[in-house]
Amino acid sequence: MRVLRTAAALLLSVTVLFTAAPAAGAVDAAPARGPDLPTGTVQSPDGRTLFVDAAGRVVEPRGFDVDKYDETTAADLRSIADHGFTLIRVAVSWNRLEPARDHYDPVELAKLQRLLDRADQDGLLAVIDFHQDVYGPAFGGGDRGIPPWATRDDGLPFVPDPNDWFAGYFQPAVQAAFRHLYDDADLRRWQAEFYTHLAAELRGHRSLLGYDLFNEPFGPVAGDPSDPAVLAASSAALEQGRLAAMYQRLIDAVRTADQRSWLFVEPTVLVGEGVPTALPGFTDPRPGAPRLGYAPHFYDTAVENGADWNPSDGFIEAYTAAITAYPRAHRMPVLVGEWGPPNSRTPGNTELVRRQVAAMAGFASAWTMWYWCRGTGGYCALGTDALPAPGDQPAFGPYAPALAGRPSAESWTADAYTVTFTTTGGWTELAAPPGARITVTGTDRARLDTARPGHPRIRVPRGATVTLTVDAPSA
Repeated sequence: MRVLRTAAALLLSVTVLFTAAPAAGAVDAAPARGPDLPTGTVQSPDGRTLFVDAAGRVVEPRGFDVDKYDETTAADLRSIADHGFTLIRVAVSWNRLEPARDHYDPVELAKLQRLLDRADQDGLLAVIDFHQDVYGPAFGGGDRGIPPWATRDDGLPFVPDPNDWFAGYFQPAVQAAFRHLYDDADLRRWQAEFYTHLAAELRGHRSLLGYDLFNEPFGPVAGDPSDPAVLAASSAALEQGRLAAMYQRLIDAVRTADQRSWLFVEPTVLVGEGVPTALPGFTDPRPGAPRLGYAPHFYDTAVENGADWNPSDGFIEAYTAAITAYPRAHRMPVLVGEWGPPNSRTPGNTELVRRQVAAMAGFASAWTMWYWCRGTGGYCALGTDALPAPGDQPAFGPYAPALAGRPSAESWTADAYTVTFTTTGGWTELAAPPGARITVTGTDRARLDTARPGHPRIRVPRGATVTLTVDAPSA
């Protein structure tokens, strides 16, 4: 018996080392086209609800917000895919798509269709984000959000603050507009009809992961908005009442046209202050298992207001505690729809990006960073040289878009990805730069396919418990 145990220990300590470089005659060398649409979920040992595809592989999409669909080029999407990402979050505007009641702009719809066509071709998944900022264009929000014809402000005043756009939410006219959107029967019906119409237009795209039903929801505040207790109470009342009712209406509206997509609900932005959501559970009327997810944003308020992040402020810990309970209670995958600082180049914000990436390994099923563009500052994920912006490198680290197994532990950094999992057979797809060192411990029967540069695949026999490590090459 002791001899058998020793032999088993030697087998489990076997390490196979590969280098992710293009290789002639690679095993099963047909290029991968990215992960397929998740068709279900599975629970991980650490409590996350993870997406799985039809083959049973765990799918962990990640990528970037593309702020305006008409400004996102084919080259942008190709670059996102070439960097190893598999997900985009596409901001759309009710105002632009239905500029007049029951009149849908064919030019705007065609632009959106073309973007999803490109995503189909590039192996990307896409989440459609029903975007609004300070309700809509009636309040200086550009052309995004709820159209003027669906805006009722009771003639109340609106005085914008040029130094604090978010303060617009507390203006009397904006508060009234949200109240009418939630309460008025005709506005409820028109909003639901818009969602049904768009779902009917877009269904059928391979890339369509689903819909983020309402960006950064807000509503009436009963009292002084500078009082944190008032804000927290108003947020809870909104999430338990008006917002919950809206989400169920919109879930039902999308489902009349689309039974396939995933539908994500967002909490209010107070989650960034460590305030847990008060949202209830929701009913998905599609046949079979529900396809509902949770889509919080991951922003530090002080950083959003221009400060460099203070690692001792407890933000990461408070945020993680605030968002964990709800998706676990309802077994919902977590899509972090927006995250990242406005300037990653400062010392604190560089550390913030690193800590956010590490934290999401413990609670997120997918994420999209705000956002994909080139620049010398702001939120742009790329510098003018098209390389990751200084400080944003951890977001570009190696990972597994599709894992043929169940992870018991995962970690991500700018330079390395490590996962321990029990394999279910099939190919594990990796995002790893050429020259990356790939190590598999626990079996001597791993096979590597490097036919697609930057996207190696590895196969391990079913039932093996292995640790896979991907180390990016040194700069």
